[in-house]
Amino acid sequence: MEEKIIWTNGCFDILHRGHIELFKYAKSLGSKLYVGIDSDEKVKKDKGNNRPYNNVNDRKVVLESIKYIDGVFIFNSTQGLDDLINIVGANKMVIGSDWKGKTVIGEQHVEELVFFDRIEGYSTTKILEWKNQ
Repeated sequence: MEEKIIWTNGCFDILHRGHIELFKYAKSLGSKLYVGIDSDEKVKKDKGNNRPYNNVNDRKVVLESIKYIDGVFIFNSTQGLDDLINIVGANKMVIGSDWKGKTVIGEQHVEELVFFDRIEGYSTTKILEWKNQ
């Protein structure tokens, strides 16, 4: 039986149920799930100086302990992300449905792009906003 490799990526700064549901769903599509995470420098550039809340090494350790995930890779740029997706040789990429109609980095390297509907009420941004009230 041919192995089906699934890819997803993100910051995964503060994990919540929505992330776990994403990983569970993505893993159900294949035999291996690989997750790419933004480096601390990339998160700061994309989300501001107050992020990430957890450093990349801590985020990686936590993700590696999740039973659905078979490997975690760190990237520092969009080119680095594109290169990782190409090297891993993923068959499918699972991303949030908020990316529909947008350019998805690395999509040219996979056979299928799968959109995951986010779980209502779960958002790292909302969690951090609530914490800071």
